[in-house]
Amino acid sequence: MTTVSETAVAAATGPVFNSFFLDFPIVIGGEVKIAAGTEIKVRKPGAGELRGLTIQSLYQMDVASLEVLAPRITSPVIHKPFFAVMDPADITQLGGEVLDFLLPKAAKPVSQPA
Repeated sequence: MTTVSETAVAAATGPVFNSFFLDFPIVIGGEVKIAAGTEIKVRKPGAGELRGLTIQSLYQMDVASLEVLAPRITSPVIHKPFFAVMDPADITQLGGEVLDFLLPKAAKPVSQPA
């Protein structure tokens, strides 16, 4: 029995992970929980991670929907209390990465060869 490697899946379907760097620290109770400049890896959500959410709300980068989805697909994990104190610019970055996974290939710009 053969298994499909993550590399093969990524080549066929696109990247399994995207990432961004926090512009601002996540601070709770005066303690830095996740420092500015930390790379946040965002895993492509599957059907299980999307349960209870609508694709439309994620397309609209609905903050409540992103708050539910974030702990399911981020590393380090952005738990709800962390998300609640995130800077809006960092929430926008997270939403952009999620949106990139949701868009069909036909809706993405074609990169030109150099």
